[in-house]
Amino acid sequence: MAEPAPIFDVVIAGGGASGLALAAAIKQAMGQGASVALVDPGAPASASPLRTAAIADGPHRLLEHIGAWAAIERKAQPILSMAIMDGDVRDAVRLPHLNFAAKDQALAHMAFNDDIVGALSALCDQLGVKHITGSVAHWVAGKHVAELGLSDGRVLRARLAVAADGARSKLSRLADIQTIGWDYDQTGIVATVAHERDHEGRAEQHFLPAGPFALLPLPGRQSSIVWNERRADAEALLALDPDDLTRQLEYRFTPKLGAISLASRVEAFPFRFQIARRFVAGRLALVGDAAHVVHPVAGQGLNLGLRDVAALAETIVGEMRLGLDPGAPGPLAAYQRQRRFDVAANGLGLDALNRLFSNDLAPLRFVRDLGLRIVDRVPPLKDILIAEAGGAGSGAPKLLRGLAL
Repeated sequence: MAEPAPIFDVVIAGGGASGLALAAAIKQAMGQGASVALVDPGAPASASPLRTAAIADGPHRLLEHIGAWAAIERKAQPILSMAIMDGDVRDAVRLPHLNFAAKDQALAHMAFNDDIVGALSALCDQLGVKHITGSVAHWVAGKHVAELGLSDGRVLRARLAVAADGARSKLSRLADIQTIGWDYDQTGIVATVAHERDHEGRAEQHFLPAGPFALLPLPGRQSSIVWNERRADAEALLALDPDDLTRQLEYRFTPKLGAISLASRVEAFPFRFQIARRFVAGRLALVGDAAHVVHPVAGQGLNLGLRDVAALAETIVGEMRLGLDPGAPGPLAAYQRQRRFDVAANGLGLDALNRLFSNDLAPLRFVRDLGLRIVDRVPPLKDILIAEAGGAGSGAPKLLRGLAL
C-alpha cells in the first residue's frame, strides 16, 4: 500500500513575487513551526530583464522585514520626485500639473521583476521553503486537508492552499472561482531606454489622448517606459523599424534627457481589469494576479499583491501560533473581508482614472487639469495621496508597517 502524501501546513501554487513573498513571510515568522511548499513549473530565463515594478513604502517595509530587501535594493533605483503632465503627443513643452517630491524617504523604488523574484527565491531557499517543480492539475478541498494533484501524477496535501499562479490561475479555475472584468482597448508597450542625461531619480507620467506614457527611472542613465496605445496603433508601432520607433518615442519622451536609444527588446501587453468573485474557497486563498488584475496607470499591481501577502501571512501565522487550523473557514473569511474592499476600491479607482485621462475631450481636460493643479497647491492632500499609494497607514497589516508578525 502506497504511503499517504505528506501534509504541509501551506502549499502555494505559483513562483512569482506574491507567492514567494508569502512563503518567505510565513517561514520567517514560524521557522520550523510551519511546513511550506511552493509549486511552480519554472519559467525559462528571460533574454534580458524588461518588466519593472515600482515598490511602494508598505511593500518595501514587508520585503525589508522578511529579509529580501538588501538583495533587491542593490539593483533598485529610488524615485525621488514625480511629475504628472497632461497634453498632446506633439506638444513641444508639457508643464507639470502635479509634482511630488521625496521627503524623509523615496516615493518608491524601481526594480526589475526578475531581480525581485530572484531575491525572494534565494530567501525562500535559505528559510527552508520546499520548492516543487510542477503544475497543479487536480484539486479536492477536503474537510481537514486539501489535495493537490500535480500534472506528473504526484499528490500534495495541505491544510491551506494558496493560488498565486497569475491572472489565468489554474488553481482558481479548478476551485470554480469565477472572475468579473473587461478588456481595455489599450496595449502597454514596454522597453528600457538609454538617455544622454541623468534622470536624477525623477519619474514622469504623461497623460496623452491614447493613454498614459510613464517614464520610470532605472539605475544609470536608463529609464523604463510603459507606453499605452490603442491596440491597433500599438500593432502598427511595433511593426516599425527601430529608428522609426525611436522617433515616435521621442515625440512622447520630450527632449529634456537628451538623445535617447532603445536599450532592450520591445514587448507589448494587453491591459485588462479582472477581479475574482471570491478571494477564498474551501481550504483555498487567492493572492496577487490570481485575485485581481488592475490597470497599471499608477503601478499598483505588485503592491496590491504584496498587500494581500501581508494580510494573509498575518492571518495564517496568528492561527498557527494558537495551534489552530489556518485553512478553516473563519480565518479565510477574515482575510477576504480585509482584502476585497481595498482591492475593489483601488481597482475601480484606477479604472476611473484611466478613463478620465485617456481622451482629449476639451471640457474633461479642463476639469481634470484644474483638479491636478488644486491638489498640487494643497500639500496635506498630496501627503494623503502618497500615504494611500504607499499602503502603510495605521490600519494596514503589520508587515506593511515594518512590524513583526
